[in-house]
Amino acid sequence: MDCAVKPLIQDVLPVSDEPILESDGIEIPDYLETYYWWAYVRPWAVRIFERDWLINLILWGFYEPLRDRLLAMIGDKVSGRTLKISCCYGQLEPMLAARVKAGGGTLDILDVAPEQIKNSRRKNAAFIEDGTVTHYHRNSNDLGFADASYNRAIVFFLPHEQPVTERRKTFTEAFRVVKKGGEVYVVEFHKSKWWHPLRLIWYPVLLVLEPFARDLWTKDIATWLPHGGLGCTIEKKTIFADFYQLVKITTPK
Repeated sequence: MDCAVKPLIQDVLPVSDEPILESDGIEIPDYLETYYWWAYVRPWAVRIFERDWLINLILWGFYEPLRDRLLAMIGDKVSGRTLKISCCYGQLEPMLAARVKAGGGTLDILDVAPEQIKNSRRKNAAFIEDGTVTHYHRNSNDLGFADASYNRAIVFFLPHEQPVTERRKTFTEAFRVVKKGGEVYVVEFHKSKWWHPLRLIWYPVLLVLEPFARDLWTKDIATWLPHGGLGCTIEKKTIFADFYQLVKITTPK
């Protein structure tokens, strides 16, 4: 993995300066605009999807169990520097921020879609005010942070939305910015049991709405890690008859 330090991109300005997001030169990736404009890019998308009950419904009642299990894996008091790669709907971010604050740490949240950053800022306003949370307008495949500058990174339902090349770059960047022996947490879809009823009901729908998700159901997460995850410790838990996976990857020391 290339460990050369990349120059830092200028940080996003505070909440009152949100218009900078649309003019800072970081563009919406083609795949995001083409396939996910309706879910993440438009302001009205945020107004529709930023509802816990709706996100829980989309994930067949498992948003809250996945959120809570991820938080349990990370811990009640989270020290050091934590990076969340891409925003998400629901209360994961404020709940994570509370644990980071309790541990005296900091939480950096980034996304390439301006509307997602604005939405996350609204949800985390109190934690921005006290210095716990900072937002950055960045592309996940070019983070712009220094090497080994974070204790852990979190990737929550992002890989299945990315083309394979972008997915690999995201994991490469996550590994680059996380310290040796640090953790990368991933929550994603997984290949379910053969008898799972959603294989017939939901998979065809996802193939239309999530055109890059199919290989998450057939390949191990290590497939897209740098060097195939060589030297990493990978702990994986699955729920809902293997339909979802929670993965803790400890990077090589």
